[in-house]
Amino acid sequence: MRHRQLGKTGYQVSEIGIGCWQFGGDFGPIEDATSAAILSAAQEGGVSFYDTADVYGAGRSERVIGAFANDASNQDKPKIIATKVGRMPALYPDNYARDDVRHHIKDSLSRLNVASLDLVQLHCIPPEILRDGRIFQVMDEMQSDGLIKAWGASVETIEEAQICLAQKGCASLQIIFNLFRQDAAWSLFEQAQQADVGVIVRLPLASGILTGKFAATHEFAESDHRNFNRDGAHFSVGETFSGIAQAQAVALLDHITPFVPEGWTLADFALRWILDHKAVTTVIAGCSKPSQITQNIKATALPEIAPETHQALRDIYLDKIRPHIRCPI
Repeated sequence: MRHRQLGKTGYQVSEIGIGCWQFGGDFGPIEDATSAAILSAAQEGGVSFYDTADVYGAGRSERVIGAFANDASNQDKPKIIATKVGRMPALYPDNYARDDVRHHIKDSLSRLNVASLDLVQLHCIPPEILRDGRIFQVMDEMQSDGLIKAWGASVETIEEAQICLAQKGCASLQIIFNLFRQDAAWSLFEQAQQADVGVIVRLPLASGILTGKFAATHEFAESDHRNFNRDGAHFSVGETFSGIAQAQAVALLDHITPFVPEGWTLADFALRWILDHKAVTTVIAGCSKPSQITQNIKATALPEIAPETHQALRDIYLDKIRPHIRCPI
């Protein structure tokens, strides 16, 4: 496993991390044994970056990660645990007073069983709160108080990312970036590098579409966001298939699959494409079984994709894919 530095935090983290939304059980039950097996597979593969949030299962995901990290047999393996704050009902959408944020951060400390949190990310909070700016002062204070070692932001749009980049204390940005959402490559990455801000990529496989395993008519479980949020009924539609309707997203794969090298899977190609961008620190994907994280890890050892292929994929995105995104980019 290769490692990269996460911006001004100084943390060296694995190129492939793991998203831990699924451990909350919000969108379908997950057995404790399955969670443990996934985390063990990640650790054995060299994964050292774990991304969770207080709102995932109302704290359940944090407790699962905390128990795993604090188990005596796992304590000698390097781990950076990033969590998030800002989407719990008591805060979202407009109650981000210092004492309330502090209360939620202390709850995360307790669930993860640590004295100070490695990284806390503002969790897709409304853009008007970001523009107001007071939330950034709160995060600076949490860091000064020693509750957190570093802070960043998980955002929905390039505009929100740029607001956060302007803050001196911001150490990381978590963004949607994949073959179906390429704009950050030319609209954000150079600025992030200049500001020494690490980039964490979520939804690298566009909710699974970029694995090539789903048909246009595939029916997802009722509890799966790819079912109930397919049109953005519950949160930003950009979090589901990168904002492209399922059938359209599957059809658009026809423009990408001809570029996949022999012996690679489409998922291998999609992950390698992301890792070729030097501004990216780590790529996180949620996994529902151990084999998925093991497969993802393979991308770090694959050769870089040719520059002319990158250019062709950019042209295809701008001409064929981008017009179908149904949310602000």
